[in-house]
Amino acid sequence: MNDHIAALFFDLGDTIMDESTEEKDATGTTLRAELIPGMADALRSFRAAGYRLALVADSRPDTPTNVLQQHGLLDLFEALAISEAIGPTFGVPTVEKPDPRIFRVALNTLGIPERDYGRVVMVGNNLERDIVGANRLGLISVFFHWTERRRTQPLTAEETPRHTVTSAEEMITLVANL
Repeated sequence: MNDHIAALFFDLGDTIMDESTEEKDATGTTLRAELIPGMADALRSFRAAGYRLALVADSRPDTPTNVLQQHGLLDLFEALAISEAIGPTFGVPTVEKPDPRIFRVALNTLGIPERDYGRVVMVGNNLERDIVGANRLGLISVFFHWTERRRTQPLTAEETPRHTVTSAEEMITLVANL
């Protein structure tokens, strides 16, 4: 493990799971979904190498648990910061990225002090949410450009990721070199 990295944070949709494969119930909760190719192995290898993992996702409360359990990945994550699950703790229905509170829930759960935020990697597919939120807190932003479902070109400096990867394999290489 690279001692420089304090933790790896991941978004869920189109970062770990393929959103086009989601099967949802009437409430919009995802019951199951397929993963992006290579992602399960990447997450397992990160954890086996000693990296601490957290999920930071804008989602229905049960969606991440359902998908991660389906693929045997839930136990790899030390923290789940889920927008609709944490919102009520702040007196609101949801706290979505790029709001710093959702990132801070994961950071605080892992006990990462503010002086170490620059040692936390945030991997996500949404420039406006994942990358802006990470950049505002000084996290290492990684744009996971796996699909064209969302805008892929930054419009502002805040939306500009520090790194871009297009596959789980590229992400493994990037993390090894950070």
